Amino acid sequence: MNNRRKLVIALGASALAAPLASIAQQAKKVHRIGYLFTGMLPPNEFLQGLRNLGYVEGQNIILEYRGAEGKEDRLPTLATDLVRLKVDVIVAPSTVAAQVAKQATTTIPIVYTGGADPVAAGLVASLARPGGNVTGILELSRELTAKRLQLLKEAFPTISRVAVLARAPDPGNAAWFEEMKVVAPSLGLKLQPLEVQGPADFDAAFKSATKGQTNALIELPNSLFHANRRRIVEFANQKRLPAIFHSRDFVDAGGLMFYGENDADTLRRLVSYVDKILKGAKPADLPVEQPTRFELVVNMKTAKALGIKIPDVVMLRADKVIE
Repeated sequence: MNNRRKLVIALGASALAAPLASIAQQAKKVHRIGYLFTGMLPPNEFLQGLRNLGYVEGQNIILEYRGAEGKEDRLPTLATDLVRLKVDVIVAPSTVAAQVAKQATTTIPIVYTGGADPVAAGLVASLARPGGNVTGILELSRELTAKRLQLLKEAFPTISRVAVLARAPDPGNAAWFEEMKVVAPSLGLKLQPLEVQGPADFDAAFKSATKGQTNALIELPNSLFHANRRRIVEFANQKRLPAIFHSRDFVDAGGLMFYGENDADTLRRLVSYVDKILKGAKPADLPVEQPTRFELVVNMKTAKALGIKIPDVVMLRADKVIE
């Protein structure tokens, strides 16, 4: 009887230990997140979003940053490295990075944000049902590009020739430029395309803008331009060109105006998708979301430095003003 009692106790203890061990193993699970980018480190909002959901670097997540330093031809090697590390999810903050990541893996989940049509870019089957290993947040660049041009003219009624910084070859940029060409005549504007393929082409593009006597600047959304935003902003400010940009980061770098999606809101939603995937959701079942919040940000510090007066009607519409 004594031996039997010992056996029962031992079996009971073993049964209890099994789920406890399983729980302990789950608690110690450390997720590995890959971040594939052209030249931008994860914004603070992205990292804070992870922390808000209980993810702490070094405790339950490991972040693997792979940056191309503005050179997109490096992305394939970097993506392959993330696949080799068997990360749990790859975050791609641009369409190009997402395309490269998808070429590198069809099994590791990819969460992206970008402005090009994800169906045309070959990332998803449809917005509602992505159907593969990619999902994310779509930026409405096509619709907003024409709106930025309208805002530029409203803020500076006397401008007549606008330099348009475009990436070549980039199907998305080409489509957005065609959209602007439709709107420009009704605004009394002529557009001067400044085509750039890589970092070495910026000087020639800037010289062309100066020679063409443009009196305003707008850039089309592209990871190359974002990676070189300080260089672009510096040119616009040196030439005293009123400029409007596609990302808040340009204004934070000294640019004059930004109109577009609320970056913080987009990043929060991006993080929520990463969280869902780490908890077992499949990208194929997570529809590609579209932005719901937009904002106009004006850098009055830059405006004053350039001696530029922005009409009150525009200032009243600004969501944020940098003094």
